[in-house]
Amino acid sequence: MTALLELDSVSQAYGTTTVVEAMSFTLNKGEIACLVGSSGCGKTTVLRCIAGFEPVNGGEIRLDGKAISRRDYLCPAHERHIGMVFQDYALFPHLTVAGNVAFGLRALGRNDSAARVQEMLEVVGLAGLASSYPHELSGGQQQRVALARALAPRPRLLLMDEPFSNLDVDLRERLSREVRDILKHEGTTAILVTHDQNEAFAMADRVGVMQGGRLLQWDTPYRLYHQPATRYVADFIGQGVFLPGRVSGPQCISLEIGEFCGMLPRDFAVNDRVDVLLRPDDVQHDDASPMTAIVESKVFRGAEFHYTLTLPSGQRVLAQVPSHHNHAVGEPIGIRLELDHLIAFRHS
Repeated sequence: MTALLELDSVSQAYGTTTVVEAMSFTLNKGEIACLVGSSGCGKTTVLRCIAGFEPVNGGEIRLDGKAISRRDYLCPAHERHIGMVFQDYALFPHLTVAGNVAFGLRALGRNDSAARVQEMLEVVGLAGLASSYPHELSGGQQQRVALARALAPRPRLLLMDEPFSNLDVDLRERLSREVRDILKHEGTTAILVTHDQNEAFAMADRVGVMQGGRLLQWDTPYRLYHQPATRYVADFIGQGVFLPGRVSGPQCISLEIGEFCGMLPRDFAVNDRVDVLLRPDDVQHDDASPMTAIVESKVFRGAEFHYTLTLPSGQRVLAQVPSHHNHAVGEPIGIRLELDHLIAFRHS
C-alpha cells in the first residue's frame, strides 16, 4: 500500500511545555486511523498540526511524500487539501443543508457543484433534506451534513475531532459504523480523535494510543487488545485486572486460578514475578471447577452478566458470564482460566 501521511519524529510545545514528543507513524491511502488517550495527552494537538492550524517544533509531516510541516516551513492549511469535521459540526446556520455541503465547491461550475452536493447527500442518507436548515435537524443529521461538507471537495485526508461526542451512546455506536462505511465507499483516508475506545475499534484500521505526548503503540485494534506493547496500553485498552503470578517453567506462568503454558510474550526467566492481565472473557464460569470465587458485584447486560469476583487471596478478577447463570452477590461460583492470549509484564 502507498503511504499518504507520514509523521517523522514530530514534536510540538507551548512555551516550555512539550505537548507532542518525537511522534512517528505512517497512514496508507484508504486507511482510517484513530488516536486515543486520556485528556491532555496531545491527540488533538497532533490533529491540528496535521491540519496546518499549528506549526511543529521538530520533525516533519509529509502528505503524498511532500513536506507540509517542519520547524522552518508551514504549508498553509487551505493549500493542504485536508478536510475537517469539528466536534461542534460548525455548520452555517443561515445556509440550507445543500448550501452547507456546497460551501467548499465554489471552484466548480454551478451544475457540477449541484451534482456533487446531490451525490454526497445521497451517500450520507440526507437526499430529502437538501432545503432544510441546521436547526431543523437532529444531532445525528447535523453530523452527517458536516461529514458531507468535508467530503464534497474530495480531500486527500479527512480529520475528525471527537465528531460523535455530542450524541447519545446508541446513536454514536450506530453512526460510527455508518461513517466508516461512507469513508470506505468514498475511498477517503481519515484520522479520528476520540476518547471512546468502542468508537475507535468500530471505525479504525489503525489505532494509536498516546500518553503524555508520546505515541506508545500504533497498531490494529486486534493487536492492541491482545498484544499491547506496554503495561499502560494493556491497562488503558479494554477491561481487565492484573493478577500476580510466577514463571513456573520455560513457557509456563502459575497464577492463583491456574497455570498457563504456551508462548510467553517476553523473555522471562523461571521464578520471575510477573503481573498477568486477565480480561473478563479469560475467566470462565465452570461449576465443575475446584477453584471457586465469591461474587462481589454484578452488572446485567442482557445476554450476559459482568461479574466482579473475589478470589480466596482477596484478589479480584472480572468474568463475563452468559445471563442464564444468574448468581447472587456473596455466592461462590466455580471458575477456570482460559487464556488464548497471554498479556504479562514484570512485576512492578
